[in-house]
Amino acid sequence: MPVLPGAEPYRHDGGEVGVLLCHGFTGSPQSMRPWAEYLAGRGLSVSVPLLPGHGTRWQDMQLTTWHDWYAEVDRALRELLERCRTVFVFGLSMGGALTLRLAAQHGDAVRGIVLVNPGNKVHGLAAYALPVARHLVPSTKGIASDIAKEGVAEVGYDRVPLHAAHSLRQFFRAVDAELPQVTQPVVLLHSPQDHVVPPVDSARILSRISSTDVQEILLEQSYHVATLDHDAERIFDESLAFVERLAPDLVDGKGSRSGG
Repeated sequence: MPVLPGAEPYRHDGGEVGVLLCHGFTGSPQSMRPWAEYLAGRGLSVSVPLLPGHGTRWQDMQLTTWHDWYAEVDRALRELLERCRTVFVFGLSMGGALTLRLAAQHGDAVRGIVLVNPGNKVHGLAAYALPVARHLVPSTKGIASDIAKEGVAEVGYDRVPLHAAHSLRQFFRAVDAELPQVTQPVVLLHSPQDHVVPPVDSARILSRISSTDVQEILLEQSYHVATLDHDAERIFDESLAFVERLAPDLVDGKGSRSGG
């Protein structure tokens, strides 16, 4: 199947600091593209992979599991690590959970992480019905485009495939068990008005990670897809400041590659 317009993966070969950006469940790199281009414009090397089963049609996602999604971001991270001296990982929603697992699995190879409205659990009674319901009903209403800003839409599916949702629930459980292994510096930005992931998920993550360098920021003007919403520029600016603080010898004040 052809990739939806705007959902293509993105890559920019810049300086010695690399950033891997992970998009969300049923979403696509389009939700991360402005962030990626902002970082690339400051001289960083950037990678935004398209997760398997995403960016085409929701039926394709029925054939994939969290193992496929994680394998893709793990591959992209290893590629960045080969090219860059320092690598950060940023993630939105399920991409935040992927980011946390990469941090737990790769340890010091990941210099720091930025999480935007990270998911930690499939909530509600429907979650408990998934093991059976997924064999009876193929999909349910989509979750894309939870954005406060008028005229902005997310390139994502209008249906949630239930086989994939069941796998997502399993993935969240696996990541939750690994949270104490996360020790890297963290910036966690979350929206009080999020109609997809409740604030309790961010609270749970912050309570279980072992990181001591932690910054929590509220995105008061945005809904779930905050990277495309009113607070997008703040996310971009805070993430760049985070990179510059942790890798001052590799980026100058404008984020570009420094000499030497």
